[in-house]
Amino acid sequence: MIEKKTIFSLSSGRPPAGVAVVRVSGPAAGAALLALGGRVPPPRRATLVRLRDAGTAIDDALVLWFPAPGSFTGEDVAELHVTGGPAVVAALLRALGTVEGLRPAEPGEFTRRAFDNGKLDLTEAEGLADLIDAETEAQRCQALRQASGGLRTRAESWHARLLSVLAETEAALDFSDDEEDVSTRLVEGEGPEIMALVREMEDHLGNYHFAERLRRGLTIVLLGAPNAGKSSLINALAKRDVAIVSPEAGTTRDLIEVHLDLGGVAATLVDTAGLRDAAGAVEAEGVRRARQRADESDLVVFLLGPDDREAHIPAGAIVVESKADIRHGHADTRLRVSAVTGEGLAALEALLVERADALVGAGQDALVTHARQRDALAECRDALATAFEEHDAVLRAESLRLAMRALGRLTGRVGVEDILDIVFGRFCIGK
Repeated sequence: MIEKKTIFSLSSGRPPAGVAVVRVSGPAAGAALLALGGRVPPPRRATLVRLRDAGTAIDDALVLWFPAPGSFTGEDVAELHVTGGPAVVAALLRALGTVEGLRPAEPGEFTRRAFDNGKLDLTEAEGLADLIDAETEAQRCQALRQASGGLRTRAESWHARLLSVLAETEAALDFSDDEEDVSTRLVEGEGPEIMALVREMEDHLGNYHFAERLRRGLTIVLLGAPNAGKSSLINALAKRDVAIVSPEAGTTRDLIEVHLDLGGVAATLVDTAGLRDAAGAVEAEGVRRARQRADESDLVVFLLGPDDREAHIPAGAIVVESKADIRHGHADTRLRVSAVTGEGLAALEALLVERADALVGAGQDALVTHARQRDALAECRDALATAFEEHDAVLRAESLRLAMRALGRLTGRVGVEDILDIVFGRFCIGK
């Protein structure tokens, strides 16, 4: 058997920084510590060690040693906490590269080894990737629940119950000569349990779209006629100048995006070209992109300028009367805002937070957050539903086996080799 190479990488942020953490994982991790520091410290005890490269001091490092299998990857792991200067980090990585059996890690390779060694399943790995990418509090909570084994625990429970049903079905086939008796046992015994599993899986699948919106963030598109105040509004909501504001109609030709945190929900606010019969090919393309992005968005905010009397407003859009500072008369039921005076901005932000929460609210506690997870769980549910309806005992058992395999794909234990590179490729080098 060919021994795995030991990998190393910077696992903290890019220098310069106060402290940099370099991680080493694999069978030669201990040898690397001996080569650079002259000793291997006691397990899980932070120890100050002077690291050297061919006798030349690199830095005084805080070293941690995690012997297998009690580490993140399940292998021998060393962590070297050094001064986070570019020269120190470069010297340490260069020295590690000279140790026999070591090579630089590839993106996601530490987490991939943890998966291969059974330290976490595929749903937990996906949750960890989401945790790294999380920008808001709601995304952090959702990702942490996944990374901590929320879906894994539920899948293991389903697996145990499904295994029991399959064992009962197989036993009935092996020890009963009466086909009618086997069918009766399904109705009175395994049947209710199968349907209970189907209903539980359907409940989790029902919240997937909310959870997926929460994970990826919402897209909110500003629409309106030229000079309706879209660019001024996006600047006001972003609290910085991201779009050019001009009295000239048609200034915005392309899509301009800014990221917002709406009460813990990540959102991308998109400024678009004014909707009109365009004067030229470039503006016409901008109008086409605006309409297309609005069709694909989670929410539309439609701005009506003081002179905009007629407009085709998309269903479900938030309608806002802009430029409140130059309007006369009382507002109707619509919200009025002014990017100049700030009137109505707080109310609009509160309304956006409310609508964002409605779009993702049911996903706050959801466990199924990725399309891959949804597809595997839906396949399992469908196979169980087929097993419940199947009168032929042999075909019923086969449907239960298909359900078991689909559940295995959910956690990454069965038939997922073709997607592993995609999943772990999302990680940065060092994770």
